[in-house]
Parts: sequence; structure tokens; C-alpha cells
Amino acid sequence: MRDLATLPKAHLHLHFTGSMRLDTLIELASSARTRLPSNFLDGDPLRVPADRRGWFRFQRAYDTARALVRTEEVMRRIVLEAALDDAAEGSRRLEIQVDPTSYAPFVGGITPALEIILDAAKQATPLSGVEVAVIVAASRMRHPLDARALARLAVRYAGDQPGEVIGFGLSNDERAGRTSSWERAFAIARRGGLASMPHGGELLGPDHLREVVSALGPTRLGHGVRAGEDPALLDAIVASGISLEVCPASNVSLGVYHSPDDVPAAHAHEPWGADRPERRRPPALPVPARQPVRDRPDPGLHRRRAG
Repeated sequence: MRDLATLPKAHLHLHFTGSMRLDTLIELASSARTRLPSNFLDGDPLRVPADRRGWFRFQRAYDTARALVRTEEVMRRIVLEAALDDAAEGSRRLEIQVDPTSYAPFVGGITPALEIILDAAKQATPLSGVEVAVIVAASRMRHPLDARALARLAVRYAGDQPGEVIGFGLSNDERAGRTSSWERAFAIARRGGLASMPHGGELLGPDHLREVVSALGPTRLGHGVRAGEDPALLDAIVASGISLEVCPASNVSLGVYHSPDDVPAAHAHEPWGADRPERRRPPALPVPARQPVRDRPDPGLHRRRAG
């Protein structure tokens, strides 16, 4: 087998704060005199023991990291370091996902926050040799009206070049809110030429995924791995040409699956539809690394685990 670390890759579904280097996180925490969770400092912070998995533990750790991002300098540093790390791992393209609302209070508003990220992405492209594009993501923890404002802002910077907004997403706890409440925000984004890239199908199963597909019209699904629990739903996703951003490390770290071998993508090398001729064509499975705050193995690691 060829060394996947040397093959060209596109790194999808990388969250802005989650892309932070551990050394950078520790440095920022020291400067701010902020105490970090022990799992960042003890042992291997990229491995989550079975008794420490789950969404709320992860979210507390993520919030700790996000609270340290308070200046334009730090925001630019995170983007550049993410691009440089991707270049070292063989990536040719990076799509970094961000909700600028989280950083707006520190840089003068939501528009300046997004413009800083976009400019940093544009500058990081020639410096790293990795094309860096941006996905603007609303949060399920905020009001759907906020998502509409965010979608309109994202459309203003829409494009297909480095340093431009290529898509609109919806992230955070899948169990929060009613998915249909964000339908109008995604309609605004689609009319503005943005791809639809919501999260779904990691913490919740097929019923939730059906709602996401129906209400938000995804181009790609962030995760979607639990579509495999319903063959009819998976067939419909395949027929619609929707790609799944499958991340085994995330699934295991959150306790959705016990080990990487339990993740359905781990069996993607097996003949698809061998037992069902009508399912000869597999779903597209871009396999991203995600949330380096929780685990930052290289993108190739996920592909190796997926077969």
C-alpha cells in the first residue's frame, strides 16, 4: 500500500478553534493565566479514554480553547498554523469552518471577525502552498434569526477562490433546536451561491438525518455516518449525490462508536452493494480530520483507519 501521508489530500470540515496547535493553546492559556483541563497536559491529549468520552466533556474543553481567542493576531495565527500543518501532512486544500459570532466582541463586530479570517486564509495560501477556503457556520446554540444574518453576511463574501466563503454550515449539538428552524438561513445561503454543509448524523440517527436532508438541502453532510443504520436512507443520500464528511476519530472520541473498527467507514474498502446490486455506487466519503483540540492526527490517519 502506498504511504497516504505522501498523497495529495483535501482537508475538509476543520473547525477554526479546533485547528489550534496544542503548543499554541498551552501558550495562550499561560499568558491568560487560564487553567486547562488535565487531559490537555497529562499523557497523550490526542487520545480520549473511554470513560472521558461524550459531547458535554468535549464541549467544555472546546469552550476553554475558544475563550483564549481574543485578538486579531491570534485569529490570524490559528489560520496560518493550520495551513502550515496541513502542508506538512500533504494536503493541497483546506476548508476551515468558523462561526465569526464567537470572536466578534474582541475585534469590533461580526463583519470584522469574518474579514480577518478571510484575509488570513488568503495570505496563508501562498505562504503554505495550501488553498485555504472558508465555510461560515451557524450554531444550533444560537437563535435561528442569528443564522439568517450570518447567511447574508456569508453571501457577501461568496466565491470559489482562497480567502472566500464557499459554503454555509450548521454546527454544535445536533440535539439542540428544531432543524427546520434553520431552513430559511440555508435558503438565503443557497440563493447566494453557497454550498449547504450542515452537521448531522453523528450524535443522532436516521430520523434526524432525514430532517436535515429535507430541510437544509445539503451538498455535503458533516458526518452523516449514522445513515448506515438505515439502508433506505443511505440509498436516498447516494442517489441525491450528497457527500458524507466521515471522521472516525471524532465518532470514537464522542463515544458514538467504541473503536475506529466499529465505524461504518472502516469497511468502505469492501465491495459496495455486493449483496444488493442496486447499491453498486458508494456514497462519496471525504474523510476529514476534525477538532484537534480533541484529536489532531493527520488527515491520512483517518483515511488509513477507513481502509
